[in-house]
Amino acid sequence: MSDFEQSDLDAYLDRIGWKGARRPALETLRGVHLAHALSLPFENLDAVSGRAPSLAPADLLAKMIHGRRGGYCYEHNTLLRLALLALGFGVTPLAGRVVVGADTPESRPRTHAMLQVAVPGDPQPYLADVGFGAAGALLLPVPLITGEEFEGAGRRHRLMPLPNHQGPLEQLELQAYDRRAREWTGQYAFTLEPFAASDLEVFNWYVSTSPRSPFTRRPYLQRTTPDRHLSLDGTQLTETDADGTVTDRKLTDEAEARRVVEEEFGIAVPEGVRLLG
Repeated sequence: MSDFEQSDLDAYLDRIGWKGARRPALETLRGVHLAHALSLPFENLDAVSGRAPSLAPADLLAKMIHGRRGGYCYEHNTLLRLALLALGFGVTPLAGRVVVGADTPESRPRTHAMLQVAVPGDPQPYLADVGFGAAGALLLPVPLITGEEFEGAGRRHRLMPLPNHQGPLEQLELQAYDRRAREWTGQYAFTLEPFAASDLEVFNWYVSTSPRSPFTRRPYLQRTTPDRHLSLDGTQLTETDADGTVTDRKLTDEAEARRVVEEEFGIAVPEGVRLLG
């Protein structure tokens, strides 16, 4: 059962601009996933402020649907899970280890949340994830099949098997194709072990409050549109065009940074937050 009322689902679908069917079918899953990814920005301003963001449905709706805010993986994928459940899909939370820059997957804790989605009448489960803050993140769900390439909304992904040195379950790595480097790069590794919402609450608290978490140290914002991807990592603003062209510049003025976040990312900066430290 979903914790969404009909009015909540209506507000969510209106916010992401989904006007299509509301039946639990693959085209609905793909359409809602893409609409969400292109409508709601990624941001960690609560964690930068020293607050753990709430994952309660009412709070997510107030912040991300009725307010001019975004969220990070736990918020995005909890919101998507609630909506998909209300639409009639089967949804299981998963947790993964971000492998970007890691020596081995096991050197990182499971700090990323994603979803396994079951479409009624379809024996093939899908990986859905609207909360990975990167230019090569999924825009469309992909079948949970290893070794095949999937192209969606201009991006290419594949799932590859990895050795699992910590248990008997198969470990998968989601990889994205980097057009500039002309190579596949790992994003995160995971198993199909199911997690509960209570597990994500613990992960969420650690990531948003630990001094060792990168999300508590500096602003990290992402916004994807059909023609570009914007990223703000601390003071570094990066724009990636649809053809892969990358433009970087450094923000040095607080007023300019607030304008960029408000206008370019569409995020209302919370009172008391300084973007440039």
